[in-house]
Amino acid sequence: MIVLASKSPRRRELLTALGYDFTIHTKETDESLPAGIHPKEGVEILSVRKAMAVLCDFCDSDYIIASDTLVEIDGEPLGKPIDEADAVRMLMRLSGNPHRVHSGVAVLHNGKIYSGSDTSTVIFRPFDESEAHAYVKTGEPMDKAGAYGIQGLGGRLVDKVEGEIDTIVGLPCKLLKKLMAEAENEKE
Repeated sequence: MIVLASKSPRRRELLTALGYDFTIHTKETDESLPAGIHPKEGVEILSVRKAMAVLCDFCDSDYIIASDTLVEIDGEPLGKPIDEADAVRMLMRLSGNPHRVHSGVAVLHNGKIYSGSDTSTVIFRPFDESEAHAYVKTGEPMDKAGAYGIQGLGGRLVDKVEGEIDTIVGLPCKLLKKLMAEAENEKE
């Protein structure tokens, strides 16, 4: 059995597109990170933490998949906005600027952890505060790292992408397939 430890509809869609049959099971998880942790390392730590949180509800032979995503600009991580003003602040910081999106993945199987992270770069076109407010009013940015969803209306803000779109959406599929293959091929 494959378990996705995420409520994200975007991750569910990506995992389905990969052809996996899975069930969804989540538990509240502490998403704080120690000071000084780089976002690329942080998303891997959080992915492992999310997968470990549901482990006690499943067998060792099950595959548990978890993922986490952070946006980073100039070394500062941008998680999910706490309110609309925070979302506008984040969007204005990203306007016209390149930023990196880090997504971590963890696969737990047979008592072992397989994990990693991938990074893509996004460059937003310049926009003004009224456009940021209008986008925030749609509600889309409120549950997304960096206050935007590239697969939705937030895609209109994007000028250029370097790297994998799946990483930006929240589940680096190439990395996941590699980790799943490692877990499947591991000698017991």
